[in-house]
Amino acid sequence: MRSRLSRLVLAFALLTTGLALGAACTPAGASSPQQTTMTLQGHSYTPKAPKGATDDYHCTLVNPHITKNSFIVSASFVPNSIEVHHAILFLIPPSLAATARADDKGGKGWTCFGESALPDSPPVKTAATTTGGGAHHLDNQISNTPWLTAWAPGAGVDVMPKGTGAQLPAGSLVVMQIHYNLLRGDKPVQAKLVIHTVPGTTHLQPLALNLLPAPPDVPCAAGVTGPLCSRAAEMTNLAQRFGPWAATFDNIIETACGRDATSPPTGTSTSCVWPIGGGQTILRLTAHMHLTGRGMQIVLNPGKPNAQSLLNVTKYNFDNQRSYNLAHPVVTHAGDTIGVTCTFDPTLDQELPQLRKLAPHFTVWGDGSSDEMCLAIVQAVHGTYKG
Repeated sequence: MRSRLSRLVLAFALLTTGLALGAACTPAGASSPQQTTMTLQGHSYTPKAPKGATDDYHCTLVNPHITKNSFIVSASFVPNSIEVHHAILFLIPPSLAATARADDKGGKGWTCFGESALPDSPPVKTAATTTGGGAHHLDNQISNTPWLTAWAPGAGVDVMPKGTGAQLPAGSLVVMQIHYNLLRGDKPVQAKLVIHTVPGTTHLQPLALNLLPAPPDVPCAAGVTGPLCSRAAEMTNLAQRFGPWAATFDNIIETACGRDATSPPTGTSTSCVWPIGGGQTILRLTAHMHLTGRGMQIVLNPGKPNAQSLLNVTKYNFDNQRSYNLAHPVVTHAGDTIGVTCTFDPTLDQELPQLRKLAPHFTVWGDGSSDEMCLAIVQAVHGTYKG
């Protein structure tokens, strides 16, 4: 998301949500044997938003003391406060451990809007390109601090699909990123995360994430006016709240989705088509939007004879988010694409207790709870699923 944009295409994060599925789904599977349980808890932190904003992103560095390569097979986050909007656990590989410790001055963490980038890490170049067939993607967006697991309101224990796990190498550290929504509260918070691991020698398949966004461009509701009801004014406001990187990243997504970033289409619906590499088996789908989100569709090969609905969220509820495993995993092939479509209801800006405190505004992609996201999270393993 900022000059270090790469990571937001990602992070994005967020996450997991209550889904009405187009493909039959079942809850995540049972946990693996030979588990080690560890609790990761950072310092108490009192959220403080930048001037003009109502959100704070704070990163805490914690040491799980991993002495042997391991897999995370399940995780449970305890927010301990209503103002926690989401939490993401990022891997700090051994090669970056010394840098992370140096950046964590005083052991109090750092502000980290949109991403988990270490404060002194160099920016990663990101370029929007077009692939064959009209799909777009962002080159060089791979983070050197990938997601391990994530939590959002309503999500329970995050259990990896049977036979899979998130890799946790020996000597790794982790960063716990928490998004605080100060429209809900501003008291000191000491959240914790409980993770369950098994040895790296366990026969598990590494679980990979595909993060597929679409840029919301939602006008103020009919009959609602105000100085922030134009996209240009809201983009300026976004940059003031989170820094110029936020507006730049929004425009990068517009370009990646084949739109004119200076004048994208507006409305209560948004869509984007992304390539999905062949030779994968899709196991789990999650959707992420913010408070005005109403629905999301995820379709494999949209507009083609072999199009397949993977997910159809018809009653999105931000406060009741969870993940589901596909009952019938889907194998991808060379040239496949995934289409993501989200719908929003701008009238909720005047109805929801949190949002009606704010001035009316055009809604774009942004880190704040009063901004929006349209993010499909597709989890898969490479090759044939053996679970």
